[in-house]
Amino acid sequence: MNVPTIQTFDCGDCPIRHRAVCARCDSGELEALDAIKYYRTYDAGQSITWSGDRMDFVGSVVSGIATLTQTMEDGRTQMVGLLLPSDFVGRPGRDTAAYNVVATSTVVMCCFRRKPFEDLMSRTPHIAHRLLEMTLDELDAAREWMLVLGRKTAREKIASLLSILARRDASLRLEKDSNRRVFDLPLTREAMADYLGLTLETVSRQVSALRKDGVIELEGKRHVTVPDMGRLMEEAGDDSDGGGFL
Repeated sequence: MNVPTIQTFDCGDCPIRHRAVCARCDSGELEALDAIKYYRTYDAGQSITWSGDRMDFVGSVVSGIATLTQTMEDGRTQMVGLLLPSDFVGRPGRDTAAYNVVATSTVVMCCFRRKPFEDLMSRTPHIAHRLLEMTLDELDAAREWMLVLGRKTAREKIASLLSILARRDASLRLEKDSNRRVFDLPLTREAMADYLGLTLETVSRQVSALRKDGVIELEGKRHVTVPDMGRLMEEAGDDSDGGGFL
């Protein structure tokens, strides 16, 4: 079994500080969180947790991307979600994992020991309120994603996923006004196909079509430029506000 690398970081330099569960914490609350936190780095392909495993921690993705999957009784596996930077892993009050969580790229996690975190939540309204907001955002995103998977065409699905990733990247960088977005695609074509319920050939064909039509520009397979976010979101069939995926 692989053992995750342990690192330390300065909270003042944290790239997810404005989006994470600690976003509204004051200095005293941050000190309390600092006393129970630690960082771990997981390599691509490494398990963060398996469904049914005991979870002694909760935490936030600082960088990288991970997949949430469920395995059916017959062994089939379905990807049910993505964890992007600032997303929360684990559920206070539950001591076992509900999903398999596997790093797709190198993932840095800011972890909190679960029991002390639960105790801190009970006396720190800022943390409890922020976690509630994040949970409701996740619920909205799940409902939106049901529409993506159930009703959208293959082209719209690809455009939707690219739009989600572009907007999340811009949010983390605090880029609010630019209609041009540049980001590195954190998923392989195979992972995109699994997540969207498409074949690899369909994903490759639709990405190529979006590039040919000028909706996106590609440098290699991962470096993506979106010249006009409005046009990409129109291709995705989204409203101008972008829905609930941020």
